[in-house]
Amino acid sequence: MSSSKVPVSAAADEGTRMQTFLEEIFRPLYRAEQRRWARAYLRGLIHVSGKKTPRRMARTELLPAAAAHGLHQFINASPWEWEPVRRRLALRVAASAAPYAWTVAELIIPKRGEHSVGVHRRLDTATGRTVNCQRAVGLFLATDSHCFPVGWSLVLDDAWGRDRQRRLRARIPEAETTRPVGAHVLDYAADVAAQPRLHPIPWVLDLTRSDDAGGVLAGLARHRLDIVCEVEPGQVVITGRTPTVMTVGGLMEARHAREPHVIARQTAEGRSKAVPIHAYAGTVRLPGRRAGGDGSRGYRVLELPDPGGPAAARYWITSLTDRRVEEVMALVRSRAAVRSTVATLQERFGVLDFAGRSFPGWHHHMTMTSAAYVYQHLYGAPGPVPLSAAAPPAAPAEAAS
Repeated sequence: MSSSKVPVSAAADEGTRMQTFLEEIFRPLYRAEQRRWARAYLRGLIHVSGKKTPRRMARTELLPAAAAHGLHQFINASPWEWEPVRRRLALRVAASAAPYAWTVAELIIPKRGEHSVGVHRRLDTATGRTVNCQRAVGLFLATDSHCFPVGWSLVLDDAWGRDRQRRLRARIPEAETTRPVGAHVLDYAADVAAQPRLHPIPWVLDLTRSDDAGGVLAGLARHRLDIVCEVEPGQVVITGRTPTVMTVGGLMEARHAREPHVIARQTAEGRSKAVPIHAYAGTVRLPGRRAGGDGSRGYRVLELPDPGGPAAARYWITSLTDRRVEEVMALVRSRAAVRSTVATLQERFGVLDFAGRSFPGWHHHMTMTSAAYVYQHLYGAPGPVPLSAAAPPAAPAEAAS
C-alpha cells in the first residue's frame, strides 16, 4: 500500500466507527436529515481547530460550502430532544469503560452582552473579579482512563427566573426555574437512580463551596446512593446513641475518637509518598431530613490532616463504611480527572463556543460536545486526518427542522 492511500484508509475506518456510534447514540433523532446534520456537527467539533462555530465548520473541506446555515438550524431551531441522547451516551460509557464514580463540575462560560440564555454577572471566586458569564453544571462518569461528560444543566439567576419576556425569547421551559447548584446535582441523582440499566456506583463530590451541602447530602441519602463527599469542617453530623450534634472538625479533634491510617500517593515525580489519614472510630448520621426514610444509615468521617503545614485539614463524609480507607480515598481521584476533562472540553471540543441565545440551542450544542468527547476517547478514534483526504459527509438535502 502506498503512503498516499493511508489517509484515505484512515478516513474510511473513522467513517465506519462514526456511523456505528451515530446509529446508536442519535437514534432518538427521528428524522434522517437530523441524523445527517448530527454527523456533520460531530465531525466539525472533532476536526476543526480553533473556535467551533457553524461558519468555521462549513469552511473546511469536511462540509459542503453552504452548510453553515444547516448546522446553525440543527443546533438552534431543530426540535430534537437532548435528554434521550445523553442517556444513551451514559449507557455507552457504562457498558464500555467500567466507570467507578459519578461526579459533577461547574463550568463558567464568559459572555459579552446580556442576551445569551442564562447570562449574568457573578463573582469569580478564583480571581476575585466579577465576570459576565453563563454558569453550567456538568455530570460526568469517571473511569480509569477518562472522565466522560454525559449531562449538562444551566444555572439561572433570579433575573432569568422572573423576567417572562427574556424567558420567552430564549425559549426557556416553564419548569426550568431559578435553583442553586445543589438542586441541579440532586436532579442528576434522581435521574440516574431511575435508570435501572446504570449500575449503582458512588457519587464523589466536592461540597466545600456548596450553599446547601447538608441539603445535598440529605437528598443523596433519600435516594440511598453511596457517596464520598468533601465537606467543610463546620459540616454538622449526629453521633452517639444519645444523639449529639457535632461538626466534623470538632468530631476529629478528640484523639481517642479517630483511627490512624496511612495511604500511598504518587508525587509529581512518580514517587510513592506516605500520607496519613484519620478515620472516625464509629459512624455518624446525617441531621435534619430523615435519610432513606428512617435516618438510621451510618456514615464515616475521614480527615486528611496537614501536620505542621500551612493548609487546613480536609474532611470527607462517606457511606462506604465497609471499604478500606485506601479504597475510599482512591475514588477521590475523580475530582482531578474531571478538572482535566473540563480543560480538554474547553481547548478541543468547543464547550465555550455556543454563540446562540436559546435554551434548546445551548443544550443541543453541549450535548454535541459531550458526544464528540465520548466518541473521540471511547472509540479510540485517531487524531484528525488531513482534511483534504477525508471523505465529506453526505450533504443533507435541506436545513434541519
